[in-house]
Amino acid sequence: MSAQNILSVCLFAILMIMVLVRVAILRKRGIRAIVFWQTDKSDFLLMLLVFVIAYTVLANMFGLPMWSVLIRPFWSSAVPGCVGLILCFISIIGFALALVSFGDSFRVGIDKNKPDKLITSGMFAISRNPLYVCFLMFFAGLFLIHNNIVISTAVVLFALAIHRQVLREEKFLAPHYGVEYEEYCKKVRRYL
Repeated sequence: MSAQNILSVCLFAILMIMVLVRVAILRKRGIRAIVFWQTDKSDFLLMLLVFVIAYTVLANMFGLPMWSVLIRPFWSSAVPGCVGLILCFISIIGFALALVSFGDSFRVGIDKNKPDKLITSGMFAISRNPLYVCFLMFFAGLFLIHNNIVISTAVVLFALAIHRQVLREEKFLAPHYGVEYEEYCKKVRRYL
């Protein structure tokens, strides 16, 4: 078990804890932050892909049941793993900053019932989707650390699912916020 593997699992846990803590804080304020599955039952695909990535990382580290061909590394050099750890660290910091920028507007999914104000400051002045960018960067970093066919496939599918989710959110945000959202889109890119 390498130090890179251990650090990657710790960072993954930190990322998930950050989401759960924010959800718990909002719940105490009477805000339901997890609204996945309310607008589209296929939202579960994102969670399924996160689970597949997490299980693969853990299977790789602890010898959990998984066909060895699927978790056989593409390369043996430690350099990509170091780059991957740096990406994971940067994405954790970016994710924390985006959560702060989001404030009480943070939702997992599209909240058609109680949408909050449009956030355009902080990390949202750099990207319209900083949380998704950080997730993608984090999972790309995990791929560099745990370079195998399962994680590479899951990361690509996760990126496609994220893009689909972003398009769905934009379809909701455009009519909901009108000109304010249109102006925001002209100033800030979708991703980076």
